[in-house]
Amino acid sequence: MASIEQTVRRIVDADGWDQRVAQIRLVSQNHGTAEHQEIFAAVAKEAYVPHLAPDFAYVHSFAPYELPEFEAAYAAAAEGTSNFTAVTEDTLTALIVEQPHSLLALRTILGLLSKEFASATQLVAEPLGLKPLSSGRVEGMERRGSRPTVEQARLAALTIVAVMDGSLFGDPPGGLHTKQEKYDTQGGWPTVQRLARDGVPYAAFLHQRHYGGAFRQLLDATSTQRGNLLEDSVEELFTSHGIHHIRTGSHNQADIANRFEIHVAPAPDFVVYDEAGALRAMLECKLVNDGGTARDKALRFERLRAEAIRLGGVPLFAVLAGLGWSRVNDTLGPVVRDTDGRVFTLATLPEMLSVSPFPSLLAAAP
Repeated sequence: MASIEQTVRRIVDADGWDQRVAQIRLVSQNHGTAEHQEIFAAVAKEAYVPHLAPDFAYVHSFAPYELPEFEAAYAAAAEGTSNFTAVTEDTLTALIVEQPHSLLALRTILGLLSKEFASATQLVAEPLGLKPLSSGRVEGMERRGSRPTVEQARLAALTIVAVMDGSLFGDPPGGLHTKQEKYDTQGGWPTVQRLARDGVPYAAFLHQRHYGGAFRQLLDATSTQRGNLLEDSVEELFTSHGIHHIRTGSHNQADIANRFEIHVAPAPDFVVYDEAGALRAMLECKLVNDGGTARDKALRFERLRAEAIRLGGVPLFAVLAGLGWSRVNDTLGPVVRDTDGRVFTLATLPEMLSVSPFPSLLAAAP
C-alpha cells in the first residue's frame, strides 16, 4: 500500500496530463476516504496553486484608454489652445468643431466622466434653451472624432469654461470639495498652463492614482470582458483549433439538455462534442479571489462530477483563476478530485489540448 507522500509524488511527477489523471483515479483504490482530503490538498498546493493568478494582476486593452489615444487628444487640445493659454468660449468652440477628440483631454482636466460631463452640459443648456449633450454624443466625439454642430461644440465649450471658473457647481457645503480642487486645476487655467509647461511632480501624479483608484475607469469600462475572461480564452482556444463546442451561456438550457442529455442546471459553461455530435467533455470556468466564495463554487464541480459519471464517465474539466482557489483543503483540492486532475489556468490552458479526449478531436478537426 502506497503512503500518502508516495501517492502525491506519483501524481505531481506524472509524465503528462493523461498519466496524472490515471494516477488520481487510483487514489480511491489505494487509500481510505479519510486520507483523500490530505492527498488532494497536497496535490493542489504543489501542482496547481503555482499557476494561479489573481484577476487584479491584469487589465484589458481598450483603445480609448490607451496612451496613444490620449496623447493624440491632448496634443490637439494643447495646440488648439496655445498650451491652454487661449481658453475662451470662442477658442474652445473652434477647437472642438475641428478636433472633436480633443474633448477627451479637456474633459479629463475637469475630472469628470463622460456621463458626468454630459449631465453638466444640461445645467448650462437649460437656461439657454439648448439641447444638452448625451453621454453617447460625448463619447462619439472623443472616441470616433464625430464632428459636432457648432451649437453642440459651443455648449461643450461653455460647460468647460463654467466648470473651470467655478460658476457652474458653486461652493460645496461642509467638508465637501469640488473635483476641480485637485493639483492641476486648483488654481484654474493658470495652474493647468504651468503644469503643461513645466510638468507634474511624480508625487502629485501618484496621488491622483491613489485618489481615483489605479485603473479604476478602465476596469469599469471593461467589466464585462473581465467577467468573461476565462470563457473568452477557452472559446478562443477551441475555435482556433477546430474543436466542436458550445458555450452554453448563450444557448437555451433546455436545448442543451435535450441535445446532450445533460440534466444538471445550469449546464456547464462549455460542452465539447465530436463530428458525430456525441458529447465528449464538459468544462466549467470559475474566477474567484475570495476563499469563502471559492469553497461555495467548489460544490458546483461535485454536482458536475455526479452528472459526468451518470453520462458514462464524460471527462470534466475546470479552468480556474483567482487567489481564492489557493485555499486548497476545501476549495482547489476537491476540484482536483472531482475533475480527476483536469484543472487548468490561463497559464496552462494550451496544455489542455494534450489531455484526452482533445488529441482525438484535434486529429479529426478540419
